[in-house]
Amino acid sequence: MSSHSEVKFFIEVFVTLFVIMDPPGTIPLFLSLTSGRTHRMRKRLAWQAVLVSFFVITVFALFGQSILNYLGITLPAMQAAGGLLLLLVALELLTGKADDPVETSNVNVALVPLGTPLLAGPGAIVATIVFVRRVHEVTDALALAAGIVAVHLVLWLFMRFSVVIIRVIKDSGVTLVTRIAGLLLSAIAVQLVADAVTAFVKGA
Repeated sequence: MSSHSEVKFFIEVFVTLFVIMDPPGTIPLFLSLTSGRTHRMRKRLAWQAVLVSFFVITVFALFGQSILNYLGITLPAMQAAGGLLLLLVALELLTGKADDPVETSNVNVALVPLGTPLLAGPGAIVATIVFVRRVHEVTDALALAAGIVAVHLVLWLFMRFSVVIIRVIKDSGVTLVTRIAGLLLSAIAVQLVADAVTAFVKGA
């Protein structure tokens, strides 16, 4: 695999997971779920949420394919299902109709709902499994791993500096970035479905 292809694959992984996990959109959610907490506590919760998300995504990256094989699910079927699921997420981002989670007593918000399902949700899990199916060499795996690590680092930075960021871009700025992310994600979703249909037709 050429270095150009590695970089292209890394960017594709990063952009896809970025628009699905939506770091800018996590800012108001993180602030609301951690309201009344100290600055030090917010820093700890940000780390915990990212670590939980990274663990969940890594588990599905390593064992998701085995689960698919056990259930007898083909790649085109996975791509179609993933595309439709991502399209639903994109519509929520575009329309702003995603449900706002509320804090549950006796539950660490870094685990639920921040770590999962907000960050490591169905969309991110499906996208990761689809990307793993495209890994054929060590360089592919390294590019995929780098993309996953990079997007989680960005997630941590957004939550870590959420108070400063929200003061700069305001609520309207977060809404704008979220809508753009929804548009990009919808295009990715349609491409997944189109690729799945093409694969079904060729295999028929």
